[in-house]
Amino acid sequence: QVQLVESGGGLVQPGGSLRLSCAASGFTFSWYAMSWYRQAPGKERELVAVISTAGGSTNYADSVKGRFTISRDNAKNTVYLQMNSLKFEDTDVYFCYGNNYWGQGTQVTVSS
Repeated sequence: QVQLVESGGGLVQPGGSLRLSCAASGFTFSWYAMSWYRQAPGKERELVAVISTAGGSTNYADSVKGRFTISRDNAKNTVYLQMNSLKFEDTDVYFCYGNNYWGQGTQVTVSS
């Protein structure tokens, strides 16, 4: 069955960095664009970044442009989100999405 498993979340100080990973299985990963979303309690899920099938095209929410980088390794069936210069307002649960499936989410907390 299709699985998307995120990892790499945690607690980080403002200005710090984290790299999220999402390991995919159960489908042909390289056929699908992949995305990262985030969601705070009581708020709608927000698109953070999206990457094309081969990785040649990416798009970002304005709030993360210049700080976050999405990438993928089709040989490893994995999509990444490198998050730099983290801010308090980046605190959210981050979800991987692809092929109409969601991962379970990983918590990112930015706090001093």
